[in-house]
Amino acid sequence: MALLTRDTQDKVINLLVSEGLAEPKAVQEVVDEVAKTHQPLIAALVSKGVITNRMVSHATANVLGVQYIELENIIIDQDILLNLPQEISERSMAVALGEANGYLVVAMVDVTNVQSTDYLSTLTGKPVRAVMSSEEGIRNVLSQYRADFSNVDKAVEASNKEERQQQVSEDVKTIVQDSPISKALTTILEFAVKSKASDIHIEPLEEMLVIRCRIDGVLRRVMELPKTVEPALVSRIKILANLKIDEHRIPQDGQFAVLVSDKEVDLRIAIAPVVWGEQVVIRILDKTGTPLDIEQMGMTGHALKMVLEGISKPNGMILTSGPTGSGKSTTLYALIKKIKDEKINIVTLEDPVEYKMDGVNQTQVNVDAGLTFASGLRSILRQDPDVVMVGEIRDGETAQLAVQAALTGHLVFSTLHTNSAAGILPRLLDMGIEPFLLASTLNTVIGQRLVRRVSEKKTTYQASEIEAHEINEVVGSLLPQSQADVAKVSEDLGYPGLPVFSKEGKYTLTQGVEDTDTPGGFKGRAGLYETIAVDEEIQKLLVAQATSADIMKVAKAKGTVTMRQDGMLKALSGITTVSEVNRVASDIA
Repeated sequence: MALLTRDTQDKVINLLVSEGLAEPKAVQEVVDEVAKTHQPLIAALVSKGVITNRMVSHATANVLGVQYIELENIIIDQDILLNLPQEISERSMAVALGEANGYLVVAMVDVTNVQSTDYLSTLTGKPVRAVMSSEEGIRNVLSQYRADFSNVDKAVEASNKEERQQQVSEDVKTIVQDSPISKALTTILEFAVKSKASDIHIEPLEEMLVIRCRIDGVLRRVMELPKTVEPALVSRIKILANLKIDEHRIPQDGQFAVLVSDKEVDLRIAIAPVVWGEQVVIRILDKTGTPLDIEQMGMTGHALKMVLEGISKPNGMILTSGPTGSGKSTTLYALIKKIKDEKINIVTLEDPVEYKMDGVNQTQVNVDAGLTFASGLRSILRQDPDVVMVGEIRDGETAQLAVQAALTGHLVFSTLHTNSAAGILPRLLDMGIEPFLLASTLNTVIGQRLVRRVSEKKTTYQASEIEAHEINEVVGSLLPQSQADVAKVSEDLGYPGLPVFSKEGKYTLTQGVEDTDTPGGFKGRAGLYETIAVDEEIQKLLVAQATSADIMKVAKAKGTVTMRQDGMLKALSGITTVSEVNRVASDIA
């Protein structure tokens, strides 16, 4: 916010009041309050919600006679942005907008700061013409800076020079710690965290080192490095993860935490020998980036209703299934958040503990120390829990203990790796669980996958013949058959405003606008869910050891929507696209 004289502040406030943008009574109340507390008046008005930063900026520009530019929905070309280094722009809250009449036009929050304007002019070697924008607008443009990999290039150059100067050294650890390669690793981590990547892949090829990031579930190549950088970069990661830097023959796993962009991020490291060196996969656990709200994650309608009924019971098992990275653990956390209460004792056993949650007693599995899922579960059951969460059922022993916990009056949450919700049931039978025990303990089973969400900037188009055929084949029977049915069917399925079934396939679909921040037109992810409530009829099938296909057939007759059907409904609602649903759920009937 600009530093304004008292006279200018008064003029700004009077202008906002005269234009009807600020309530005179509310302004006077704040004026009386700051007279006692000696707070800055405009800052107090903004904090009380009487006015906004954008109003202040616009009015200030009017009072000072400078141009105001709204930047909250503007995209600036990278070549223009780079007139000012990102670090300088963030520190000065100023961004370059382009050149006009020999001047570099710079948007600033504080146009009254002459020293800052002079500094930017000296830095760029160009005369600067300052215009005003709101803090929100400036921050929108600041977020558009692409990752600056110049630090990596400098580190590579310095590392190569260092290698030439000192071919052999006995003290590898000291060299690695002092090497500029540390800055390169920091830059890669910052890019990954800013891009909300879930994993970083460092992959050695014959003549280069490739860096890829998994963003919204899809791997993207972000840079290539010379082969000479590999030993120093891998060694640096091993040192941070407390691994053996001279071990190159066997896989190693480790972990460490770092502060990246003012956020604490936990990293899980997996290093494995491959043909051309050592591959490193870094799993990023950003505890601040995921909303633990089951509705926001995409569960709705009949599926949500069955899950909420399942977790409201005092005992039994709620199991989620899906491939690695399909959001199973996040779903369990969201469900635990729903029932969390000071009246109940919730204990978890996880590997790793991905989200720290107040009011929940969380335990980290430590196989080296003898704390496995099975041994930990035995211990947990002696801690008087009401609710138990087991991160994953990996073997028959853990499965038996989880079933026994559910039988003895506990509500048990856990995950398995199967392709569908119905696949959970035969999987547990394969682990040696008696059918009658499954029938009496299972409350709800959930299958899930993750699809990329269409970005906020989007366009609509008419479904192609192939897309229309798929929609009718997968969800034609679920869609409202007439306009009179739209409200009821949409409410039952949880997707407002579904289109009426069209035999000709006249459906309007949505696609995102591709941008530097939204590759492919996608931003963020949503879950595809299928849920089966284990009622008396499903219990009879379990006792008879029916196949997953037979179980799903009965479940669908009772209202279960499959993951693929859920995906097509999300595509019709503009949440994702048909091609994205086919990418992740084409194997689901």
